[in-house]
Amino acid sequence: MTIPANRICLMFDKDAEAAARFYADTFPDSSVDAIHRAPSDYPSGKAGDVLVVDFRVMGMPCVGVNGGAYFKHSEAFSFQVATDTQEETDAYWDAIVGNGGAENVCGWCQDKWGISWQITPRTLTEAMSAGGSEAKRAFDAMMTMTKIDVAAINAARKG
Repeated sequence: MTIPANRICLMFDKDAEAAARFYADTFPDSSVDAIHRAPSDYPSGKAGDVLVVDFRVMGMPCVGVNGGAYFKHSEAFSFQVATDTQEETDAYWDAIVGNGGAENVCGWCQDKWGISWQITPRTLTEAMSAGGSEAKRAFDAMMTMTKIDVAAINAARKG
């Protein structure tokens, strides 16, 4: 296995493998690449326990470490997933929220392991990039949403 020069490291209590398998099953170009077991006992586990999981989320190399309950996730880190349609937005949102996750506002949700996700239709990002009144209308519409409504953003963009 070639170790990437840069990858995201996510700390889990003890569910790094379960999280990586969920991400691999949910998102395209995602995989569980390697599972490494602890060679000896450590503060939050025993020899033979899954310690490190190498995985990819939409092509992005990640490593999950079962480091115990000490480390907590926050919205300061999130995966942002660009979508093209309402169906795609719904599919990712429903997979995360429906698997023990939680809804948040403005296209944000959190999976059952505490990792934050932004399920962001490209039309919203394009509107924000356009600036001016189009961005304001799309932003104001987004501020009223939990999961992003593509049709409502498109209507807001047009005025």
